Amino acid sequence: MIRSTPATGPLRVHPSNPRYFIDGSGRAIYLTGSHTWINLKNIEATDPPFPFDYTAYLDLMQEYHHNFMRMWTWELTKYTYPSFNGAFKYVEPFSWPRTGPGEALDGKPKFDLSQFNQGYFERLRSRVIAARDRGIYASIMLFEGHAVQLSDPPWRWDGHPFNVNNNINKIDGNPSGDGKGLEIHTLEIPAVTALQEAYIRKVIDTVNDLDNVLYEISNETGPYSTDWQYHIINYVKSYEASKPNQHPVGMTFQYKGGDNATLFDSPADWISPGHTSSERYKDDPPPADGNKVIISDTDHLWGTSGAERMWVWKSFLRGLNPIYMDPYGRPHHPPPDESIRENMGYTLSYANKVNLAAMVPRGDLASSTYCLANPAADGAQYLVYLPDGGAVTVDLSASPGELSVTWFDPSTGGTVYKGMTTDGAEQSFTAPFGGDAVLHIWDGPIF
Repeated sequence: MIRSTPATGPLRVHPSNPRYFIDGSGRAIYLTGSHTWINLKNIEATDPPFPFDYTAYLDLMQEYHHNFMRMWTWELTKYTYPSFNGAFKYVEPFSWPRTGPGEALDGKPKFDLSQFNQGYFERLRSRVIAARDRGIYASIMLFEGHAVQLSDPPWRWDGHPFNVNNNINKIDGNPSGDGKGLEIHTLEIPAVTALQEAYIRKVIDTVNDLDNVLYEISNETGPYSTDWQYHIINYVKSYEASKPNQHPVGMTFQYKGGDNATLFDSPADWISPGHTSSERYKDDPPPADGNKVIISDTDHLWGTSGAERMWVWKSFLRGLNPIYMDPYGRPHHPPPDESIRENMGYTLSYANKVNLAAMVPRGDLASSTYCLANPAADGAQYLVYLPDGGAVTVDLSASPGELSVTWFDPSTGGTVYKGMTTDGAEQSFTAPFGGDAVLHIWDGPIF
């Protein structure tokens, strides 16, 4: 099992190469890894849901050399999707206690939104610490809008603590009475915004001292939420400004009908875009220009199916940080792609091997167009991906002198050829094996 190094100081955007974060030691950090829906709250078809084996999940992440997860939240106590064929999923615990008096619509005690469920926050903290001890960064998801929008009625809204029938505080998150409750992810209801801000303060107070923390505002909440999400991003930053540590805050793709420009224009430190006809993050990821740290997530591109290891390497060599929504044995989803799991770990090994802070996407230097490089006279590094294998031409004119050359096989995880080149001009290289291939050229000894 590959051992990872625990985080050293909170992440911040790299000052000279803002495609990546930097840690407290000054090292550029490439994030890649997997996430699954039940890694914080228990979610099952049984009521109550049986506990998730979080230790086994961390074991798997460490086995594949992953260093990042989204730590999911869910806002509904009970929900169902059309693909569940009428079955329900039950969720617990929540950040507010279920004290009553009176029953909520799911037959359990109503929530008291004036108090916090301390056990929930203890669970959050312990799971972030357990991830830290495995060298894994955890992005804490603060809100979740996909189920609120798309769960089958009536449980889109009937399962939410802010439904006036589900709390003792007379909080009504759906004053329009349309049965959707989308107002909770806007700034339309000051009492709801105040509750959300109190919850955010409690989360931050719980984990602020931990180095491996990031924040995500909300999963796939629609474009109607833009002003609210911008407000929450700024609120997190404002509240943390008075704390010992400040952590990166992210905004992820707005579903349905989201626009990546909304993410790039946001005050977020990192973003997860969606696939569009002009920004093809699925099949030909655009190179990161450093406007934001981009954590490219299969969740917003394919969901749990469609991605292949080629996407991992293409994303890595375009300056992105790819992550995988792992079904992790969940029903209603295809089995996990082992090759994606493996190759995220392989890319992390290369990111740790090269001088990542000096490397930028340089598709113009390789005929395959997938090239992450530091073209320099001293300390040169070139990583080139060949999706179809075969031959590639690489422009080494900026790096005269003797350079080391290796080929990496993504299908096996093996380095199968080592050699040298001394001509600093444009050169052709041919992979010594079939299938996709990675070419590594650098100024230094063979290792």
